[in-house]
Amino acid sequence: MTTEVIEQRENMSKRILLIVVSLFILTVPIGVFAQDKDCIEALRKTSRAFSGIAKSASPAVVGIKAEKKVRKSPSPYSQNNIDPFQDDFFDFFFEKQPDTYPRQPQQKTPARITQGTGFIISEDGYILTNNHVAGNSEGIVVTLSDGRELDAKVIGTDPDSDVAVIKIEGDDLSYLEMADSDELEVGEWVVAIGNPFGLTHTVTVGIVSAKGRNIGLSKYEDFIQTDAAINPGNSGGPLLNLDGKVIGINTAIVSQVRSYAGIGLAIPINMAKVICEQLIQGGTVVRGYLGVSLQELTPELAESFGLENNRGALIADVTKDSAAEKAGLEQGDVVVEFDDYVVGDKDSFRNRVAITKPGTKVKVVAIRGGKKRKFTVVLDEMPTNLGFASQQSEIATDIGFTVQDLTADIAKQLGYEGMRGVIISSVESASSASKMGLTAGLLILEVNREPVGNVREFNEQIKIDAENGSILLLVTNGRFAQYVPIRVDAE
Repeated sequence: MTTEVIEQRENMSKRILLIVVSLFILTVPIGVFAQDKDCIEALRKTSRAFSGIAKSASPAVVGIKAEKKVRKSPSPYSQNNIDPFQDDFFDFFFEKQPDTYPRQPQQKTPARITQGTGFIISEDGYILTNNHVAGNSEGIVVTLSDGRELDAKVIGTDPDSDVAVIKIEGDDLSYLEMADSDELEVGEWVVAIGNPFGLTHTVTVGIVSAKGRNIGLSKYEDFIQTDAAINPGNSGGPLLNLDGKVIGINTAIVSQVRSYAGIGLAIPINMAKVICEQLIQGGTVVRGYLGVSLQELTPELAESFGLENNRGALIADVTKDSAAEKAGLEQGDVVVEFDDYVVGDKDSFRNRVAITKPGTKVKVVAIRGGKKRKFTVVLDEMPTNLGFASQQSEIATDIGFTVQDLTADIAKQLGYEGMRGVIISSVESASSASKMGLTAGLLILEVNREPVGNVREFNEQIKIDAENGSILLLVTNGRFAQYVPIRVDAE
């Protein structure tokens, strides 16, 4: 075939292609192009809405640097002794895999500056943030959006909910308004502003992925789950709705790689609001107390109690002379309403009781014998000496690690479904636990050949074994199990 023939065929193909494209353009309705233009304009409006939220809210978002005495060593990525990776709550799920950077030897004077976020809630300088950002601090410096650095004082902290209030001196400061987080719906757009890895006033956008998450990070939880990207350093920053009002405090992420993996958790602002008001008024938090032990209402239990569904909180026991007993509540009652609040599960009910002021008269609806009954309860004040199963063993802390009960959500996230044990929630570098290869995220199945199913059992068993000078742990990462011996007096 000659070169001339080949060129003629190529030219013919180009002409045919041009004709086909022209016919396509002529046959496509003009409305399609107009529709595309309308879609682009809608996107522009959405973009301008996000920009407007960021512009109006950013002046009230602050950076927080808190000096703390700890035994963890800073990473080599830290600058000026500020380590954006050292965020205690973010560490919870991170070290299931080995660290991606080498650890430095522990310094003789263990002190570091943690970095987080907060937001101003009043024109006279009150700031809301996380307890794990501002708690146990020897000094706090707040950086405003205009670059000014001001000393802050701690007004009050509440480790049980991970909420803290600090204050700077100032007048007519920009501040954020709080929304009603109970009205928040799954699927709504949300905006997060914070200082991830020290990058100030970073704005990310996502949606509400779920509500009512309880994963065992603190005693009182009702997390909002979002896919708005947050990372270490975002802790304490605001999660905003499309009105630019705060609906949550960004607190933690669920990840196995020390950074954002699609799941962010925020404390609902309605829960934080009640705690904040008490901290400002008196520096401490007083919680309501009903006086019952609650049990998760599983589908099997719901069927055995003759219920249509498993919505509600099952009363497993009633404390003598408590508010519940005085009101007539009994073992086996299933609470479905609390002061017009529809009870979804035991955790949401427990949280609702805790944030209600002691002495408040509330209406409770419970199912007994298949019928709804109404009760009037005057809440007591939660006793200060009330024990919790999540209290840490001093022996384990001295060895260099802490543990946490294995909840259903944690088991699902880390691949421990159907297993019993306690989760290692943190491990101090250069500690005995660290030297023996323990990392956060591992599941402890046994202590000295004895199975442990919760923190209480773990604490009891480790105390017995410590008397022998060593502890034998059986741990697993979900795929492989191994025994780890640790000397109690090792340093």
